[in-house]
Amino acid sequence: MSQDTLSVVLRCVRLRGAVFYHVEGDARWVSESPSAMEIADLIMPGVEHVMAYHVLTQGSCWASVVDEPPVALHQGDVVIFPRGDPHVMSSEPGMRGQVDLSPYAPPRPEQLPYFASQRGSSMRMSRLDPEQERHSATLVCGFFGCDANPFNPLLDSLPHLLHVPARQEDDDWIAHFIRFALAESIHKRPGGEALLERLSEAMFVELVRRYLETMPEGQSTWLAGLQDRHVGRALALLHQRPGDAWTIDKLAAHTGLSRSALHERFARFTGHAPMHYLAKWRMQVAAGLLRQTRASVASIALEVGYESEAAFSRAFRRETSLPPATWRRRQTRPMQ
Repeated sequence: MSQDTLSVVLRCVRLRGAVFYHVEGDARWVSESPSAMEIADLIMPGVEHVMAYHVLTQGSCWASVVDEPPVALHQGDVVIFPRGDPHVMSSEPGMRGQVDLSPYAPPRPEQLPYFASQRGSSMRMSRLDPEQERHSATLVCGFFGCDANPFNPLLDSLPHLLHVPARQEDDDWIAHFIRFALAESIHKRPGGEALLERLSEAMFVELVRRYLETMPEGQSTWLAGLQDRHVGRALALLHQRPGDAWTIDKLAAHTGLSRSALHERFARFTGHAPMHYLAKWRMQVAAGLLRQTRASVASIALEVGYESEAAFSRAFRRETSLPPATWRRRQTRPMQ
């Protein structure tokens, strides 16, 4: 497996994290959330794809994608909804709530996270009091954001519901995150929001790595491809050197497979032929350069492996439906 490939992808798709809520659930409670697409502009303006996550800090509860079987959560467990599906968190399996968008757009407090009490199916904003009686469940809830376009190969590799059970080791990273999140929720120290953002981003990487460790054999996904000896090598090369003049012959020589064997194996894991995958990844790299630098379109074209600006512009338009210059203007337009 090439962990560097995962790091390269996460940086290029601009992974972001935030902790928005500290939720306390009473004896019998349910919270039903809409699809992430419906609330993305309220919680992470300008972010293309949003994934909700919940860390169970005390007690037990249930989590499910709407109309799918529920999963039991215990203290220290984490659940993510990578595809942005509508979902339910509840004290008992099979419960349903009422979708309410108002908790996602309340007046912003001086410092995140919000505090919320979940009683039955209603949520009430409140103040976290560490001296209060214990509730049936307490959760730290937040969102991960990232680019979905032009190309994010990770998203389709993740399940609709990703459950990562707690570990009992004293040095468990997730347990450290829980302690930090609870402390920052209570004390609201300067820099707390930034600290929780960075910690939650690091937590996402750790959760993906744990998912990789426990992923059943026989999976044919991009993440599984990272662990394949030959496909992992090919992915590492394409991601580390996307501007090189790659051909299927050169890539096959580096991976120790024939052209046909590499083509078949690579497509089975990624859903794309190697050169098609490279073309799509080059557009993601180019999008980052257009957004984050003032480099000319011609120089960006050369950097991602195109000999002419015209050829690059045609390829970019195929992926985004916009010419590079127009796409850049829309990305840098000040938000209203």
